[in-house]
Amino acid sequence: MAPVFAKVMGGTITLGAAISLTGKYRTNGTHTLNGYDLAVKAINVAGGVRVGGKTYRLAINHHDDKSTIALSIYLVERMIERDGIKFMLGPYGSGLTKAVATVTEKYKIPMVEAEGPSRAIFSQGYKYLFAVLSNSGQHLASSIALALEIAKKNGKSASDVTVAVVFENDPFSLDARAGVIEEAKNHGVKIVIDDKLPRDPSDMSATLTKVRAVKPDLLVVSAQSKGVVTVAKLLKDLKIDLPMIAMTHCEVARLIAKFGKASNGFLCPTQWAETLTYKDTLFGTAAEYSALFKKTYEGYKTVPYQAAQASAAVMVWKDALERANAFDIEKIRQALADTNMKTFYGDIKFSPAGNNIAKPMVLRQIQNGEFNAVAPSKWASHSVEWPRKVPGG
Repeated sequence: MAPVFAKVMGGTITLGAAISLTGKYRTNGTHTLNGYDLAVKAINVAGGVRVGGKTYRLAINHHDDKSTIALSIYLVERMIERDGIKFMLGPYGSGLTKAVATVTEKYKIPMVEAEGPSRAIFSQGYKYLFAVLSNSGQHLASSIALALEIAKKNGKSASDVTVAVVFENDPFSLDARAGVIEEAKNHGVKIVIDDKLPRDPSDMSATLTKVRAVKPDLLVVSAQSKGVVTVAKLLKDLKIDLPMIAMTHCEVARLIAKFGKASNGFLCPTQWAETLTYKDTLFGTAAEYSALFKKTYEGYKTVPYQAAQASAAVMVWKDALERANAFDIEKIRQALADTNMKTFYGDIKFSPAGNNIAKPMVLRQIQNGEFNAVAPSKWASHSVEWPRKVPGG
């Protein structure tokens, strides 16, 4: 089969994106677009993208998918067929990303996505999809690694570590649970409780009473914000004192505001934090990226991780295009598959399934009312407080 080349008009390489600027995903969609735009500006200021001995500027052709799957599919297909776009950036969210991926695979158009973490996306056998973020199965897996690190420092082995897992029955929570179970089995860690939380929050006390009796080294809570609040309340009311507790959605659930000192010590996963020591030659450190983002876009007190990973996706495109050194689509696809780079967002290397296997989830611990990055310890800004200090305990 003859090579397929992208049409690059003039001196500009155009990346396509259907992104949610209205509808239910509009807030995070806007964060994502800002991240894309900031990286494009930074790359162009730094000299652009060099391919085949010529320097090109980057640009983005984006359209509002209004947070709907059908429109997102239509827009991506139109950009490919009508506009001749051969390089795609992902939409916001797992549902839209999974839907759009069927289109990019059909047309054999590479897509670098930053906002679709669902494990299901990476089980479809896609060859043209590459994701910079950690998938949903990795969200709490870092807590196992941290527990093992602490155990080793205390002269214990993996088989000495006990873990209790409690989870809700939604797709995200089940993905996060699966990642924890897989990580525990890989290291020989004992799962002593593996309980599905009941739909009625008032019935969760039975599971938490069991946790109090078993006293695991680590409690992992995989739930949506309402479930997380209920578990946090029960931990406080039942005076459950455990050395490590990790749970999803700490910020959305507003645990610090609702529970004050009782939330101290909770470990909370995030894709990225501006206090990490990651760095690259384009943006510098995570903190320098954060400062530039806040200077460029008004109204941000902190930089959303959605924006950071969106910028990283654009950086991957620059890196792959320069290594391919041609506009042959298959050469570019292979260059993407061979990606192995360090960025302010973290390391990026893709598995055959397209997910990033080089960047673990970050764990932040609530310490005196602040979220501080404590893992991976190599990149952390603070040391983990272990065992967890319970007020009045």
